[in-house]
Amino acid sequence: MKVDGGERRYALLLAAKDSDYVKKVYDGYFNVFVAAFGEEGESWDLYRVIEGEFPHMNELRNYDGFVVSGSPSDAYGNDSWILKLCLLLQTLYAMQKKVLGICFGHQVLCRALGGKVGKAYTGWDVGLRKVNIVKDLAPCCFLDDLGEMPTSLSIIECHQDEVFEVPPGGEVIAFSDKTGVEMFTIGDHILGIQGHPEYTQDILHNLIDRLLNMDAFERGFADKVRFILQTAEPDRKYWERICRNFLKG
Repeated sequence: MKVDGGERRYALLLAAKDSDYVKKVYDGYFNVFVAAFGEEGESWDLYRVIEGEFPHMNELRNYDGFVVSGSPSDAYGNDSWILKLCLLLQTLYAMQKKVLGICFGHQVLCRALGGKVGKAYTGWDVGLRKVNIVKDLAPCCFLDDLGEMPTSLSIIECHQDEVFEVPPGGEVIAFSDKTGVEMFTIGDHILGIQGHPEYTQDILHNLIDRLLNMDAFERGFADKVRFILQTAEPDRKYWERICRNFLKG
């Protein structure tokens, strides 16, 4: 699947199957990601890695960057596609290709490069979360281009796993009162974000419905999350700028 464009070329490594809701409203997660991170004059390809669809090794050099999506799977699992994804991420790291990991993508990127991930001791994090940007960050060109960095940003979260320890050479650049590693970087070519900069509120509401039906958490917890979402908004535009600056910087 491709959106035709100009010189810059990106790939979405989709680690989740399209939900019925996202298929109906957005015609798939691919379009959600391209709407959030894509720009005119670019080419975006889709690889459904959860279904075993991967780019050929001899094609990797043709891409300017890669995005790894969220997933219902555990980043520390040993499914064959997860192990193959880890190998691909190690290869991209060695090639110094830009890789942006979102939620599961953030965790599996960490695992592949030598960090530690696992089930969060504090349970589910669902809804809106204020993420604190680390003070006195080392120069980071994709953040420097944004001007004065705010001390915190709100982002949509939906995860029960987290990064415990970043890979060698990694730097934690954001944290929250619930999760110690909300963002990490390695140089200017690796970026992991625990939250979902691409999510809209309606996608999260539908996901909450599906998790409730699976008895993932209590209805009271879900009601509290929905109430907060009625009174606050994620800083989506700022997160999109961060991701675009990283991928295209």
